[in-house]
Amino acid sequence: MTVPSRGVRDIRTLSGRVDQVALPYRAYMRISCLEMERFRREQEKTSSTRRICILDGRIQEIEAEKDNLLRGLGDRGASRPSSQQRIIPPNAPPRSVGTNSFKLKY
Repeated sequence: MTVPSRGVRDIRTLSGRVDQVALPYRAYMRISCLEMERFRREQEKTSSTRRICILDGRIQEIEAEKDNLLRGLGDRGASRPSSQQRIIPPNAPPRSVGTNSFKLKY
């Protein structure tokens, strides 16, 4: 049995085993990047919260205006029962009653 010869590939090094935290500048750089990312996320959160408050306010305004309009319509239409109230556009074609009311013309 022969002993295999050793070459440059067989020399053991620590290049792949260096711990990233063992290098202080890398650890400080990572901490800096994390702090910047946290600051950006906090700004996004603040902006989103402000935007949600604006949207909630607008939704409340819409509901109030809708209630006002519905109350106004309710005062005018008090003479008719609510089950028979329909909104018909002024240019709507007349509806025919019967089984053959739907016709196609070519």
